[in-house]
Order: sequence, then C-alpha cells, then structure tokens
Amino acid sequence: MQFDFHKYQGTGNDFVMIDDRAGVFPSNDRSFIESCCNRRFGVGADGLILIQKSSSADFKMVYFNADGRESTLCGNGARCTVAFAASLGIITSTTRFEAIDGEHTAVLHPDGSVALRMHDITEINCAEGYTFLDTGSPHHVEMVEKLKHYPVKEKGRSIRQGPPYFEAGSNVNFVEKIDDGLFAIRTYERGVEDETLSCGTGATAVAIAMHERGFTQAKQLTIQVEGGNLQVSFEKKGDQYINIDLQGPAQFIFAGKLA
Repeated sequence: MQFDFHKYQGTGNDFVMIDDRAGVFPSNDRSFIESCCNRRFGVGADGLILIQKSSSADFKMVYFNADGRESTLCGNGARCTVAFAASLGIITSTTRFEAIDGEHTAVLHPDGSVALRMHDITEINCAEGYTFLDTGSPHHVEMVEKLKHYPVKEKGRSIRQGPPYFEAGSNVNFVEKIDDGLFAIRTYERGVEDETLSCGTGATAVAIAMHERGFTQAKQLTIQVEGGNLQVSFEKKGDQYINIDLQGPAQFIFAGKLA
C-alpha cells in the first residue's frame, strides 16, 4: 500500500506528515516507520506524525520518534501538524487538537508561524548542576560554557539514560545565556539518539528553567536553537507556570509517496 506524505520542518526539526483520518496507516509497524525516517534509505526526518480523526477536537496528533516508537509530545512537531492540518482544510487559523498528553490549542499566524499553547508546569526539580521538568516530554536542562564547541552528542548520550533517568531516559538540553531574554541551546533528543537542530519542548523547558533558577526575569524569551529562533512566553502564578506559548515557523518542504 502507498501513502501520501508531506515533509515539514520547524527551525530544522523535520517530520514526515501523513493524513491518516482513514485509519489505515500501519502504526504498529515500528520498522516501517523507522525506515521512513532514515536519512539514507527513506524520506529522512526526526519523526513521523499522523493526523487522525478525533471525537472531541479538530484532529488527533500521533507522534513517532525516528526509532519508530510512539513518543511523548513534540512541540515543533505539533506546530508543524497545525500547519499541515490547515493545508488539508481541517482548520483555518485556530485549532484545538488531541495529543498524547491531552488537548492543546494553537494559532496559525498570517506569517506562517504557529503559536502552541503548552500545558501548565507545576513541578520543577532544581537539582545541583541541572534542572529537570516535563513540558509534555521530559527534559534535563544544564548550563554550560562555550556552547558552540560543547560535545553535545557525547555528553547528552551519557546523561540520557544515566541516573536518575535510566531506562525511561530524558532529553538533554545544554544552555548558554546570551542576554536577559536570550538563551542559546543545543539538544540531544532521546528516540532520535542524536543532537537535533531544534526541540520545541526543550526550548520551553529551558525558558521555564532559566526563569525558575533566576537566570532571567523576562517572561517572554527568545531561544536560539541550531535551526533558528523560537519564542517562549508564560506567566507565573504562585509556584506554577501558566499560559505558556511556544511560537516559531512551521514550513512545508515537499510531498511524495511512501511504499
């Protein structure tokens, strides 16, 4: 069976997007999904995303990492899914959709950027030397110097399944402060098992962690990822972070068929 696909990217985080509202895609075939994401023998992507029907929202987003496993929320993937849904005529400029961590809302702006409303953050672990929080996916956040030359892949891999994360693992973000409202990050993503050009939930985690630890007083931050810039805004109410928005570009690249 052949499947039509569309390739999208959000600040260099790239995805194979498939309209699966008919429910026929072999979502249990891990090897097929992994082969689709393979950069030498497939389309090449950080992950594969299905749009499926939802009984309670505009659509349902199902996300698979490049290793073929269904995974937790992907922020850039969600933003690209919103742009893809608009191209299919499912939505116009606003939407409410299902993801693995529950419902989200989003706005597609005229310039092609997508603002995704993230879930509130109520638990942050400020440990010695790092911060851990879940922004739809688990994230380890660590400040470093000379980020441009930092061995992200090697250090990220060692942290990803080491204590306290072990088998479940964590995404790992290395951060350098540039200005009060500007931080640069590089991210090692579990499931991809490599550094990616961008991570939306990682950018969100970094923004919240930097504010929580007092490295910034800003509540609207620009996060420089390897593939461009993302904006994260939020409010703090007591010990909680609320009204968290992740905004950035979501661009169509090309379309084709999977066999």
